Amino acid sequence: MISYLWLDIKRFAVLVPGIVIFYLSVRDIFPFFDKRLPFAFAFLATYILGAYVLIPAILRLWRIIVPANHLPLYCITPDGYASDPLNIGIIGSRRQLIKAMTAAGWYKTDRRTLGNLTHAALAILLNRSYPATPVSSLYLFGRKQDISFEKSLTRNHGRGRRHHVRFWATTYEDLNTLSATSIHWYNRRAQPQTTNLLWVGAASQDIGLTFIKHSLQITHRVVPDTDSERELIVRQLETSQLAKTLTTIELFSPYRLTNRAWGGRHGYLSTDGKMTIVRLNFN
Repeated sequence: MISYLWLDIKRFAVLVPGIVIFYLSVRDIFPFFDKRLPFAFAFLATYILGAYVLIPAILRLWRIIVPANHLPLYCITPDGYASDPLNIGIIGSRRQLIKAMTAAGWYKTDRRTLGNLTHAALAILLNRSYPATPVSSLYLFGRKQDISFEKSLTRNHGRGRRHHVRFWATTYEDLNTLSATSIHWYNRRAQPQTTNLLWVGAASQDIGLTFIKHSLQITHRVVPDTDSERELIVRQLETSQLAKTLTTIELFSPYRLTNRAWGGRHGYLSTDGKMTIVRLNFN
């Protein structure tokens, strides 16, 4: 009973930033724009500022000030919605991670610059190859991914059909006792040149383009079975003889996440709640 009450309290706490921003929007933000823009543009500007800037910023700040004491189950979108489950971990330096994923046939994705995003849009429209297409930013503890990789499902790398994985740098207490509470968030912007970083990843498979339900932004349709993407990466690293040891930890019991995209099969993403951690085989 107490646990459910505490869960309800935490859920309400998540609503507080939205309530505050809504109040400020009605009282201050919209009137500011309404004096300077036509009604429709003032309303749109207020919505974009509140939904895409203020609320995400407050939620990320809250995560930094009050960090969780365990590894989360999933990463989140900039506006705070649950996204891909965490399901893969790789131990090694940044250089070793890039070398291993490249050897397994993956491309390190390009940064989200205006030029690269334009390149990606043209590649989709013209069905051209762009194997290093930038991925959207997802967050853990208020920080977007440190590095990401992708591998196309088609020979021409087109139409948004791809395997992809985002990684965040973490540290850990003891390789022999890895768990959701012994993996620690690494807060510095630049990772140290050490072979003992644990790159926590969220791997999933995109199978086309669609719209996000709550915002109508363009996004990808995701295959519900995220465990298969974890197994794909592990299998490819083993095939490339780059996996020294494998460790499986249980983050949670099997669970589902609501699929934010229209047209996603069955309307959810599923996982067995486990993470496979690969220690790379570099001398």
